[in-house]
Amino acid sequence: MPGKVIGRRTYLHVETLAALDDARREAWEQAVRQAEQAAGLERGEQFNVLRLDADGQVALLHYPHFFDNPFPALRESWRFEPSTGEVGYRTYADSLNPPILHRKELLLPSDHPRHDEYLALTAEAESIGLFEDSTRIGYQRQWLALVREKGYRIDGHALLPLGNLEAAEVETAADDGAPLHAGWEAARQRTAMVRYGFSAPIQSLARHGFLDGRYRLFDYGCGRGDDVRGLCENGLTAAGWDPYFAPDQPIETADLVNLGFVINVIEDFDERLEALTRGWSLAECLLVVSVMLANQNDPRGARFRDGVMTQRQTFQKYYSQQEIKDFLSDALDEEPIPVAPGVLYIFRDKDAEQRFLADRYRRRRSRLRDPSAPARAPRVSVRRDRRAELYAAHREPLERLWEQWLTLGRKPERVEVGAEDLLVLIEAFGTFNKALRFLEEHQTETLGEAEVACLLKGAEAERVADLEVYLALLQFERRRPYKHLEEGLQRDIKAFFGDYKSACSAGFTRLFAIADSEAVADACREAAEHGLGWLELEERAAGPGQRGGSTEPAVAGASGSPLAHSGQREARQQDTEAGVTPRGSLTLHTSLVEQLPALLRVYIGAAAALYGDVHNADLIKIHIGSGKLTLMRFDDFDGQALPRMLERVKIKMRDQAVDLFGYGELFEPPFLYRKSRFINEEYPGYPEQVAFDEALEQLDARGLFSLAGYGPPATELTALLARHRWAVDGLRLRRMQTTPALDDACGRFLTFRQLIECGETCERLLAERNRDGNGNGDGDSNGHGHAFDNRPKHPESYMALLELAEQVLDPVIDWFGMIRLTYGFCSPALARQIPGRIDPKRDQHAAHERNRLGNLVCPRLGAAVDFIIEDEDMREVAQWVAANTPFDRLYFYGADQPIHVSYGPEDSRQIVTMLPGPSGRLLPRSLSVNAFLEA
Repeated sequence: MPGKVIGRRTYLHVETLAALDDARREAWEQAVRQAEQAAGLERGEQFNVLRLDADGQVALLHYPHFFDNPFPALRESWRFEPSTGEVGYRTYADSLNPPILHRKELLLPSDHPRHDEYLALTAEAESIGLFEDSTRIGYQRQWLALVREKGYRIDGHALLPLGNLEAAEVETAADDGAPLHAGWEAARQRTAMVRYGFSAPIQSLARHGFLDGRYRLFDYGCGRGDDVRGLCENGLTAAGWDPYFAPDQPIETADLVNLGFVINVIEDFDERLEALTRGWSLAECLLVVSVMLANQNDPRGARFRDGVMTQRQTFQKYYSQQEIKDFLSDALDEEPIPVAPGVLYIFRDKDAEQRFLADRYRRRRSRLRDPSAPARAPRVSVRRDRRAELYAAHREPLERLWEQWLTLGRKPERVEVGAEDLLVLIEAFGTFNKALRFLEEHQTETLGEAEVACLLKGAEAERVADLEVYLALLQFERRRPYKHLEEGLQRDIKAFFGDYKSACSAGFTRLFAIADSEAVADACREAAEHGLGWLELEERAAGPGQRGGSTEPAVAGASGSPLAHSGQREARQQDTEAGVTPRGSLTLHTSLVEQLPALLRVYIGAAAALYGDVHNADLIKIHIGSGKLTLMRFDDFDGQALPRMLERVKIKMRDQAVDLFGYGELFEPPFLYRKSRFINEEYPGYPEQVAFDEALEQLDARGLFSLAGYGPPATELTALLARHRWAVDGLRLRRMQTTPALDDACGRFLTFRQLIECGETCERLLAERNRDGNGNGDGDSNGHGHAFDNRPKHPESYMALLELAEQVLDPVIDWFGMIRLTYGFCSPALARQIPGRIDPKRDQHAAHERNRLGNLVCPRLGAAVDFIIEDEDMREVAQWVAANTPFDRLYFYGADQPIHVSYGPEDSRQIVTMLPGPSGRLLPRSLSVNAFLEA
């Protein structure tokens, strides 16, 4: 029967429904019809692949070019939950790393005209090992890299070997060996210093493009000179002065002046002010000021003047973000710009300030891949295509011009084009305007008029939104009006708004919109539908005179956000008319901020104006309806599947206040669970993180712990995982490879000793050993003359026993009560002592053990036990096992006899009844699971 089965999910192409048997077709048709009606879709037009989950959930998937693309990419998905009627939606239209589909032949009937072609491609992929690591095959970027690593390329529905290629260079992060900053700043910046080698203010300059070689930097109060040394080693012009470590160095002016963690260690206010004003006098373009921030979770030191005296007898003045901003504003009569926690910029060059603010919240998005050209009839003319030749001869400057056109959202002007490109274009086309016309005509001929119009309209809308974000935040910071605008901004404002007054009005409108909770909620929904964060909306119900309590949150995120069906949309409209404020949150990684809708970028920018650049955090949480924003910083967010929170900052815009909470000695840093919700498929390591989160969810489903709420404390989870032989290794959850003790837990109810030292023969041999007093484990090959030992010799056997206990025995004990094991693990030494007929090569009791020749005793692997439950009908027990556990093989011997059950990698779900025949001999009979349950 057709169908691609992955776990408890089955996939089919819509054309395959007609090939199903009557019963399956009716079940699928009923499920799909419900999903179609709820989502308002039409099969074949808007979706072409179906997914039916074991729990009844239906997914409608759209894979464009399903038949022609060897590994088609997912463009859109709708998920329908029959129990609630909710429809979740996710688009991958703008994703640079969408999910892809393999083994297409499984989704089609065997008589489909292209079935064999797809099957041959799958066989080729299997033959070169492309499917061996499941974490690298689900997304386009990782898949293409894997194919290349294997030495192949994809050509139609074939895999072709690559020719001679140079080995890819692997970039590694070099450790510059620079010592950490001394004193308090070392404690605050330890993570960053280990990772990057530079302090927070220097990192902020690099992030915002000030360390590209155009500017000279002077570090006023450079300490031991780590930043200056590192900048010089990178070929930048930098110098520094410090009263203790570099008093002989000259104090000089520079484009950029860094006053890093200086004023917070000066106990005298007048000296503190003098240091600030001296640093400002040296800055020709920009002064960077950084200070230590107060941590409400970790107050330390004795009060001294307006700061504290530390245990090392040094002074520290801990600021709040607003306090340092006010201090700088009053002292310098300038409006500082917070760019990071405790890091602020004060610009002397106002043109540079405008460029910085305009670019800071510009929507940054890698240009989408060019759409595939529409199919065109082959040209029969053999005449030269001079226009194509002209484009080919000047491809690079023309492509740069087109990219600039899309970036600006309008036609570039001559002064905006690089001098070299401008010269080439004028020589080739006569004038710059002729080059623009030629480029537009070429793109129209290549992509089609509608596609070009759509691209240009989208680019214009995106640029207008960027400018409105800039103008909104310019007004929010109460900046003085400028006497003139930077030339690029003048051109943008004239092109898109007509005049500066209209542009400012549009900015005001954007700014005031962040007070509209419904608009913020809609923007959060839009973001989640594009894979930008994890959305939680509280479903609120309130009658007249009632406030309305929150119910379970409707949750969706990177894999799909809730897209309410018509009833839910009507309910939201009623809530809006009744004045009910939406509540909830959108949580996402800060690398996704620039891709958010304009309203959310204004929301975040308003908070950043109060606190600093959000990119110094790892996660950002937009609170819907409360005017709050939370920033979270973690220890090694990228490298750990369960990063630990180091710092949490809550920005309360309505109160104009910031709360900072640190984690460490007094408060245990918590784990971040389900990290994949807050990133998306374009983030490095995303497939591995998804696999880890799914594995942890499976352990949660087994009852090992609960991930509800904030999940278990870090130390508790680590201990629970270790108890069940699991360990977190980077982005993977692995079984421990060490040999456990016999009395260590094996699952929730048993120990390894109980599974290893059970059965009549084993118990007799152990009793003889104990009676003889020989417990040293020595003995001959027959187990005579020396101590008998049935313990496994291979760690894999212990793991197989543990998985059998967790997957099969624990659920049975949880449901029926304790079992009595009659036969468990069987080593080769034990097998030689068991009277009667046994079949070690097939019964899986030997787990992963090997014989004297090094071969597996049982190639089926896994592990098996025989057990009975007192006062229970073992047929009912066996039927429960068949219906509720992922067993491999099950042998049933009678209602009052032990059953044999195994768990292993073959997952055959084979059931054999061994019941007496007329002669009294046991006759084997194989049954399907359904047949056994109905017997």
